[in-house]
Amino acid sequence: MKLVSKNLLFVITIILSLSLAGCGSSSKKTAAPSTDSSSEMTADEGTASNLEINGDSDSGKAGALKTVFFDFNSSTLSGSAKADLDSNVQFLQENSAVTVQVEGHCDERGGVQYNIALGEKRAESTKAYLVSAGIDSSRVSTISYGKERPITFGHDDGAWGQNRRSNFVVLSK
Repeated sequence: MKLVSKNLLFVITIILSLSLAGCGSSSKKTAAPSTDSSSEMTADEGTASNLEINGDSDSGKAGALKTVFFDFNSSTLSGSAKADLDSNVQFLQENSAVTVQVEGHCDERGGVQYNIALGEKRAESTKAYLVSAGIDSSRVSTISYGKERPITFGHDDGAWGQNRRSNFVVLSK
C-alpha cells in the first residue's frame, strides 16, 4: 500500500510541476536605441486614445512617446535624443490632458547611489528640454531608478546602451 501511495504522490507532483512550469515567462522586454527619428506616426499614435495609464515608452504602450538614450556617464541629450524629444513635445502639445513621468535609468556599472544621481540628472535634463519647448512643468514629473530596472540584461555595450535611458510613463490622459 505504501508503494502505491508513494507512486501516486510522485505522479501528482510531476503533473503539478509540469503544469506550473508552463505558467512562467522568461522573456524580458528589450528596446533598441532609436536611430531613425523620421519614422512615420500612424493616425492612432498621434492621439491619446491608444495610450494606457501606466503604459510606458519602453513597451510602446505610451502612444507616440519615445524613449531617449544617453552616452556612458552622461546626462547630456544627444542630437538623436533631441529629435525624439521634439516628437514627444509635438505629441504632448496635441494631447494637452496627458501627464507623464520621466524615469531616469542607468546601466549596471557604477555604485547604487551614483547611478540614482545620474538617473535623476537624465530624467531632469529630459524634463528641462520638454519644458523649454513649451510643455507645462506640472505635466511632467521625474523619478530615478538608477540601475535597478534594466530593460535588457547583459554585460556588453549593446545591453548597457539600451539601459542608459529616460523613458516616459503615462500618468493620465
